[in-house]
Amino acid sequence: MLLPSLRNDDYMVGWICALPTERAAAEAMLDEVHDKPRGQLPSDYNSYTLGRIGDHNVVITCLPAGVYGTNAAATMVAQMQSSFPQIRMDLMVGIGAGMPNAKNDIQLGDVVISKP
Repeated sequence: MLLPSLRNDDYMVGWICALPTERAAAEAMLDEVHDKPRGQLPSDYNSYTLGRIGDHNVVITCLPAGVYGTNAAATMVAQMQSSFPQIRMDLMVGIGAGMPNAKNDIQLGDVVISKP
């Protein structure tokens, strides 16, 4: 059952996925699913899932099928920020491959957090 959407200003976390499988997993994490956005700028071509995880209102979006790369992700985030101006945290969450080496033994299933 979808709950009515909140005002766009009430969403403060953006969750970006690169693959539809990742989006499905993100949507499964929602404690509550909200209806479609109340407003979306004409220049914003993203498809959104809105909801709540704990105390946080979350906007989930995914790159279109067959579209990859940092430029596409940056464009998607800029469009999301234009429609949801109060977003304070953007998370790129998804599946990654392992990169084992002598310095950083990163294995499939590890959590990797990056910062600028």
